[in-house]
Amino acid sequence: MRKNHPVRRAVLATAATVSGVVLLLTLKPASDPASAQAGAVAPPPAAAQPSAQGGAAAGTVTGDVARTQYGAVQVRLTVAGGRITEAEAVQAPKGGHSDQVTAMAVPRLNRAAVAAGSADIDAVSGATYTSAGYKQSLQSALDKLGKGGPAAGARTVTGEVARTQYGPVQVRITVSGGRITKAEAVQAPKGGLSDQKTAMAVPRLDQEAVAAGSARIDAVSGATYTSTGYRQSLQSALDKAGG
Repeated sequence: MRKNHPVRRAVLATAATVSGVVLLLTLKPASDPASAQAGAVAPPPAAAQPSAQGGAAAGTVTGDVARTQYGAVQVRLTVAGGRITEAEAVQAPKGGHSDQVTAMAVPRLNRAAVAAGSADIDAVSGATYTSAGYKQSLQSALDKLGKGGPAAGARTVTGEVARTQYGPVQVRITVSGGRITKAEAVQAPKGGLSDQKTAMAVPRLDQEAVAAGSARIDAVSGATYTSTGYRQSLQSALDKAGG
């Protein structure tokens, strides 16, 4: 037995060596860089980014018809990306001299509406009634859009009609950030001498209403009744607006 002892130890050593080689061969594929890379989990694909213009509102809206002494005025707006991109009068006074006035005034009013992004545009000289009707219908279209004007969160409120000796007066205001940003008379005395007084007094009353932020404004000299009616309707609008 003693003679066989070295042989047995050699056999055991050989078996251990073979086992170690087998173990190394088994582990080699897992440690191979190419195998490790192939077995790695691929990262998820990047999420697609939404289009910058995907949520931009676009479309057309038509304002209410505004009745003027010389005919109806109605404005249609095209809006994209939150701004007016086109304005057009789908109705305007026509026939006789009105054709010339409309052809001269409407293109200018259209451009002014797009440039201003609101109904706060100047009347065209020689087309007072058409301009007033245009602005009224334009404001109506803006109201339908929920804009009230270019400022976000703006509200448009129309006061009650104030009856005066020379005709009704009605005021519309736009309120944003707790203050009046715009005031306009959507009705005012007209006909004969009243046309001159309205054209002289109303723009000044509009400016004073915005500047004062209240109905505490001075009457315009020579237009006492119109001024009184204006202040009365303006106060009504402020009451509705909570101011």
